[in-house]
Amino acid sequence: MKKSQIILFSVTLVLTGIIYAIVLNNKKTEIKEVKGEETVKYIPVQVVKNENRSLKTKSYGQVTPYTELDVAFEVQGKLEKGSIKLKPGSKFRFNDLLYKVDSEEMFFTLSARKAQLSNLLINILADIELDFPQEFDKWNSFIEKIDPVSFLPEFPKCNGEKEKMFFTAKGVFSEYLNIKSLETRMSKYLFLAPFNGHVVDVYAEPGSIINPGVRIARIANMESMEVKLPITIDLYEKFKEKGSVQFLNAENKPIGSGKIIRTSNAINQSTQSIDVYYSIEPIKGVTILSNQYVTAEIDNLISESMCVVPSSAIKENAIYLLKNEKLIQQKITVIGSKQDSLFIHGLNDYDTLLLEYNVPDNKIKKYIGIERQ
Repeated sequence: MKKSQIILFSVTLVLTGIIYAIVLNNKKTEIKEVKGEETVKYIPVQVVKNENRSLKTKSYGQVTPYTELDVAFEVQGKLEKGSIKLKPGSKFRFNDLLYKVDSEEMFFTLSARKAQLSNLLINILADIELDFPQEFDKWNSFIEKIDPVSFLPEFPKCNGEKEKMFFTAKGVFSEYLNIKSLETRMSKYLFLAPFNGHVVDVYAEPGSIINPGVRIARIANMESMEVKLPITIDLYEKFKEKGSVQFLNAENKPIGSGKIIRTSNAINQSTQSIDVYYSIEPIKGVTILSNQYVTAEIDNLISESMCVVPSSAIKENAIYLLKNEKLIQQKITVIGSKQDSLFIHGLNDYDTLLLEYNVPDNKIKKYIGIERQ
């Protein structure tokens, strides 16, 4: 009995040792496999294929009036309304009387001076008939045309130095020029619309006492508008060569077209781009408003061989290529963009591109690419 127990115990001990050895061996294998995972990494890649593509380039800007100016007077007095009542948004036509300044006192002064000129000529009319009989009708007709409420007629032409000196000595020339000066000043009591447009803002109402140079209102020419577009330096020459653009509204619908009016000679410090100014002509039936934001689009701006990569693959104009199971950084040139993709130069056909920009890890000894379809 004791002998059989000893044999059973020996067999059990041997079996236990074998099982323990198998378990221990499996654990070592698992540890090796974990260590192996630390040295290999699978990464998403794309095989580069360059193709000739035509890009549609966009830029964004705001519509502004080509001409916008302040309404102000060179004279002092009581402000009066013109032919239309002006409020922000009011529209007017060329040569409409927008404002006027009370000129009653100036009117009477001017009328009195014209009457003085008439009296001066009447008093010397007998001398004219005596010294210049051939010129009498000319001067008599001039006197008859002088009207206190109208502009002075054109001064008659003197035939000869003697006639000219006669009227100069009598003070006729100087009085005529003084009145013409007052007439010019009289016109400064009126402000006529210099174009078809609308009122942007109003700073003074009729009845106010105004001083020279004080802003009364601000007006804008809505028949001629422009759009300022910031253009990147690398695309500037291509935009100039193209010359024209198509404008879209916020719903991405065409609203007009335009051509380059002028370009800036300096780089905009805030955007590091060149400001290009375009005219904008609306499509028939479309209204374009001042301060409206628009998108400028150019078809076929660039037609070159390039490849398309996701924007996640690029950082600071650099990408990573998979070569011989290693990641190698390479500089590229971005040509354009579309949604989440970028059009780039600088890669060769069949290069293997890392699709998600990541700095290589020193712990990784081997990179294996998995191509995305």
